[in-house]
Amino acid sequence: MIRPIRENDAKSIADIYNYYIKNTVITFENDMVSEAEIKKRIKEITANLPWIVYESNNEVIGYAYASNWKSRCAYKNSVEATIYLKYNKKEKGVGTLLYNELLKRIKAKKFHTVIGGIALPNEASIALHEKLGFKKVAHFKEVGYKFDKWIDVAYWQLILNNKSRS
Repeated sequence: MIRPIRENDAKSIADIYNYYIKNTVITFENDMVSEAEIKKRIKEITANLPWIVYESNNEVIGYAYASNWKSRCAYKNSVEATIYLKYNKKEKGVGTLLYNELLKRIKAKKFHTVIGGIALPNEASIALHEKLGFKKVAHFKEVGYKFDKWIDVAYWQLILNNKSRS
């Protein structure tokens, strides 16, 4: 079941995200995040943007949210989308369901462009973005450094065809 995030999901979200911090280059954060930090992020993001979770058998197994693309006012019609699934509970199709729902909610808020940043390599994330109509628009070489290696980052973009928001 997909539903809006609740503050009491913070521990589950931290557990999912901390796996990726500790074990992958998918996120460039290095320090584990606390439940309190996730609660703070939930409050900040959901003040204006959607954050949803996928729950199965009373367990959060994935989440997706939109965040501001850049702080300058000319970027106000663009958002960045983020999705994470519990590493050991990847049910078939959950990522697609979550991302589709997030995109619906972003579009309903009249945003024009959605951007997905992907640390490379990440074939699963590339496949998900392209399946949903995102197009690769940028590739930056060696812009991240984690686990004693340089990491490329690429960006995919989806234009929603909404008129600009004032």
